[in-house]
Amino acid sequence: MFYGRRLGRKSARVEEGGRRYRAYTRRDIGRLPQFQGLSAHERAAMEAVAAVLPFRVNEYVVDELIDWSAIPEDPIFQLTFPQPQMLTPQQLGRMYRLVRSGASEQEITAAAREIQYALNPHPAGQLELNVPLLDGEPIPGVQHKYRETVLLFPAAGQTCHAYCTYCFRWPQFVGIEDLKFASREGDRWQRYLRAHREVRSVLLTGGDPMVMKASVLRRYVEPLLGPGLRHIAAIRIGSKSPAYWPYRFVSDPDADDILSLFEEVRRSGRHITVVAHYSHPRELETSIAQEAIRRIQDTGAVIRAQAPLVRHVNDSADIWARLWQRQVRLGVVPYYMFVERDTGPRGYFEVPLARALQIFNDAYRQVSGLGRTVRGPSMSATPGKILVTGVASLGGQKVFVLKFLQARDPSWVGRPFFAKFDARATWLDDLEPAVGDRFFFEAGLEQMIAERRAAHSSGLEEAFMA
Repeated sequence: MFYGRRLGRKSARVEEGGRRYRAYTRRDIGRLPQFQGLSAHERAAMEAVAAVLPFRVNEYVVDELIDWSAIPEDPIFQLTFPQPQMLTPQQLGRMYRLVRSGASEQEITAAAREIQYALNPHPAGQLELNVPLLDGEPIPGVQHKYRETVLLFPAAGQTCHAYCTYCFRWPQFVGIEDLKFASREGDRWQRYLRAHREVRSVLLTGGDPMVMKASVLRRYVEPLLGPGLRHIAAIRIGSKSPAYWPYRFVSDPDADDILSLFEEVRRSGRHITVVAHYSHPRELETSIAQEAIRRIQDTGAVIRAQAPLVRHVNDSADIWARLWQRQVRLGVVPYYMFVERDTGPRGYFEVPLARALQIFNDAYRQVSGLGRTVRGPSMSATPGKILVTGVASLGGQKVFVLKFLQARDPSWVGRPFFAKFDARATWLDDLEPAVGDRFFFEAGLEQMIAERRAAHSSGLEEAFMA
């Protein structure tokens, strides 16, 4: 199906009632009609959290996805609106007093910055270890952690149609420039890719690249189709828009241009995947969400679905089973169940690894082979993507069985290793080796860190937004 201008579809869709995007931010919390049942204290507490952690939601999410009769427990409400328990009592009290007292925006921002820098804003070595060098200088807005894959953060795509409260990339959205990844248009990232022919896949990420106009997205995608980059076999676009703003692919003014670009990628002989972030089956239930899926698939693009397991949102095997079953029905490929990363309000969302494994296994048993493409629970940790594959007995002691799905050193991939079982552990750093004093990869990782620090010893932070 050709989605170009000659079909005249754009004006028809707008005339048929295409929805206009409308966002709500911290200033709108007290004005939303749905919030009139909340007390002034409750609204101020939410505003206090939103001053620290990014808050942005849109009219579609508010009107179509949230069950307002079930708040605050409603999972989509938990997924998109700030909750008081996301901050410690001390942090919340401080921000609440500033908000209620009418403090200046400068005072509120200064207090928020102290809290933000204490929330591990760049986990898993993103800032220090993932930024590659070209001619001895770091490349802003590019990450290269795994040999075959490069991540590209287009500068115009560093926001989202709505923010997830658990998002590990929250530093992109809070206005701290030295914490932000963003690639300006230019040829440095292209030169890097031409020099690294081991790279097979480029992932455009953010934020959300789908907030960009089609003409801007094209300026990042078209160079990947050129003759000098024939080694790039696959282009991935990480996006929450199929869940939070499916109109992007249906009735937005340049929706057809987006789909035409996807078709061009396929005609070039490359694979294109939309890595869609679906956290709950409700995000797949609306007719517009299903229409967006169909239109994306009509271009030849594949949709793969991933999300973290987060408390208050989807910490139930039945929820995940329904999510994967619905994805299969719609032709979406279940891809990853992630472990919530060790950043931001992790204490509010994290689930112990043992429970995460049980939820995954209980859900996995409920789906057919078509749904068992999913992998999890997976930790995107500093050394790589680590899968918790099971619990076993080793020499009489209970252990977690782990292995790398991806790694900074490709030789680590697929190699099983063992950690002492800990029912309270929520992340790799909480685990201890079951054999010996160290995990097998630790010495190699330390050497990589030392080499990276030496290579990035000058000018890294200043280069991000240059």
